[in-house]
Amino acid sequence: MSEALEQTESEDADAFDELYGLSHEIVEAVETAVDEGESPSAIRALVIPLHAADLADLLERLPKDDRLAVVHALGEELDSDVFSYLDDSVRESIVDELPNAVLANIVRDLESDDVIDFLEDLDEEDQREILDSVPAEDRVLYEQSLSFPEYSAGRLMRRETVTIPEFWTVGQTIDFMRGEETDLPDDFYNLIVVTPAHKPVGLVQLSKLLRTKRVVPISAVMETDNKVMPADMDQEDVAFLFRQYGLVEAPVVDGDGRLVGVLTIDDIVDVMDEEHEDDILKLGGVSEDDFYSDFMETTRLRFSWLMVNLATAIVASLVIALFEDALTKVVALAVLMPIVASMGGNAGTQTLTVAVRALATNELTTKNALRILVKEVLVGGANGILFAIIMGIIAWLWFSDPLLGGVIAVAMIANLVIAGLCGVLIPLGIEKMGQDPAIASTVFLTTITDVVGFFVFLGLASWVLL
Repeated sequence: MSEALEQTESEDADAFDELYGLSHEIVEAVETAVDEGESPSAIRALVIPLHAADLADLLERLPKDDRLAVVHALGEELDSDVFSYLDDSVRESIVDELPNAVLANIVRDLESDDVIDFLEDLDEEDQREILDSVPAEDRVLYEQSLSFPEYSAGRLMRRETVTIPEFWTVGQTIDFMRGEETDLPDDFYNLIVVTPAHKPVGLVQLSKLLRTKRVVPISAVMETDNKVMPADMDQEDVAFLFRQYGLVEAPVVDGDGRLVGVLTIDDIVDVMDEEHEDDILKLGGVSEDDFYSDFMETTRLRFSWLMVNLATAIVASLVIALFEDALTKVVALAVLMPIVASMGGNAGTQTLTVAVRALATNELTTKNALRILVKEVLVGGANGILFAIIMGIIAWLWFSDPLLGGVIAVAMIANLVIAGLCGVLIPLGIEKMGQDPAIASTVFLTTITDVVGFFVFLGLASWVLL
């Protein structure tokens, strides 16, 4: 049965690889070609057919030396779009090995939003050298984008836009787009209607434009209720608006309301993925994705958070030490107390996860916080009562002591109620202090549920049993 299941899973994986272009065979073939010192042309023949996203995936799977060998083998045939798909740490390891002249060529081939993503991770000196080598018109636009705050709409936007005046007709617009001298972006979904002061007043969908007769004025087919994003808006807020209103594109304006660029859904999907990944990592106590980092860098990144956890664990241990005499006299307490703390920690983490997500999506606000708080406390109390009955009976039968069963039952109820309470209050409090609630919520929550669980359980036991 297990062999059949493994075969099915293997067939599914092969089908997936076949569908999306990067198979295990290609990865193995490239590794073999590099390890055996085959010619650059042989390596190129293996990887040139790959889509830029698949080539990026391939480079991420290879060891660092093999990765660089593939990049050098491709030379000028390396698709610049690959750098848009690479993990940041992998891209950095490749960029560090390439001269600025090569990097400048890569920048020239990328769209403006990808250029900013590429440049912002470089040292200031390298940035300046690369910018000096691109056309002056492009350099001004890139410098302006880099002047916007990090993680803002201004950093995400694409500078290439298609703008038309409100007084044109559909026919004039189509003729403009077909003109030989018109420089259009490779991909776009809407035309942005602007005033003479270059302020956006509406959007025209390409699909609607093509279905409308030539004599119809643009003002009759444009949408005027479109969302406009300030260039300094945080990318999380931008992603929320795209998700909330089902946007595909949105104009970006500067402080004076003039059009400076456009945001497209592909970049917002990346933001959503990035923010989700960031929250998951922080909830696990990891400050950044270290999957592709070497062991020394990974150790450094994780040490500080583990140090914080050690400090909080010592606090919980100090609470246990207060009841040393009780633990010495009633050994069953040492057996049962981890159950109380563990149940509180897990219940609190459930509430915490929901609360952090709700904060990220603007669903949890100051106005509805009390209602959510009451609900979570009631849920904690209800689950506490149910598990108190279960665990009370188990402890009674296990140690033949009904009082011990009653003690752990009361402690279970108290800790699960506290877990529900703190699961909402902790992320709310951290956000009110202007910090990311995903960063430190978990460690505070587990510390509180451990301390409360140990204190209530051992305190009650000392009072009732001794």
